[in-house]
Amino acid sequence: MDFLQNHIEALIFCSPSPIKLADIKACLSEMFNADVPEEDIVGAIQRLDEKFQAEEYSFQLFKAAGGYQFLTKPAYQASISILLKQQSKKRLSTSAMETLSIIAYKQPISKTEIENIRGVNCDYAVQKLLDKGLIEITGKADSIGRPMLYGTTNKFMEYFGISDLVELPTPKEFTGEVNSIGQNTETADTTESSDTTESPETKEPDGQA
Repeated sequence: MDFLQNHIEALIFCSPSPIKLADIKACLSEMFNADVPEEDIVGAIQRLDEKFQAEEYSFQLFKAAGGYQFLTKPAYQASISILLKQQSKKRLSTSAMETLSIIAYKQPISKTEIENIRGVNCDYAVQKLLDKGLIEITGKADSIGRPMLYGTTNKFMEYFGISDLVELPTPKEFTGEVNSIGQNTETADTTESSDTTESPETKEPDGQA
């Protein structure tokens, strides 16, 4: 009976959403090539419920949406919230990612030049990138007003898993929407790029800067 219980535990654990009793029964019946009585499945689920209520486990069995799933116990919500918050801070918004891409390919570059390429104000994105340590001020331009120039940092290379800027993909390697950033960073007189354009880097810009 423990053999059956272990299989049910595995099914619940790997299911991305609450798995229904009928689905568990269908999986087990196909695996064993024989009908598995529903009462045996229910009994195993009850034993699993009792097992994971013990304090030694940080998660337990919950019944939701007509199915079963493992969820972290409420006592551990604080630490999980901190982790999710930290992970969220590590992500970049699409706007910040696009700005970072332009700096990476055109550095050293002034904020005005970045805005000419993107077609939008970049104050917020540049400041966020500075705060995260992904870019830095590398000097001042010789043009009128001596605007500050920006470039990427070692942390930028660490963030994207490269050891040298030459490892960045070339514009000709981009396809679809990604290619628009490559074109923008190669041509200074491009007027505007969409904020929905994805970065050529490998990370997903799904969080906020």
